[in-house]
Amino acid sequence: MDVYGVNFADPNNNPVAKISSLGSILNILIPFMTVGAGLIFLMMLITGAFMYVTSGDNAEGVKKAQATMFSAVMGLVIVISAYLVAKLISWFFKIELPI
Repeated sequence: MDVYGVNFADPNNNPVAKISSLGSILNILIPFMTVGAGLIFLMMLITGAFMYVTSGDNAEGVKKAQATMFSAVMGLVIVISAYLVAKLISWFFKIELPI
């Protein structure tokens, strides 16, 4: 499709033309989602540490801070485990993944 002499079906002119299937959409989204999960982990860990430092003698505050930090670490473990499972499946079935 040419508009004003520009071929919008050419992936060099139009980045949206690179998206041809669900797999190509996932190949674009998964790295962004992984970085987002890392940033969320960092923010939760900093929040939990701040809560821990500012709780003082308050036992409830300490428990809440520890729960926040534990949840952050478990979330990161889940994201890393999902990445490793995807790599294992791609190795086992000889599928090339961009991750």
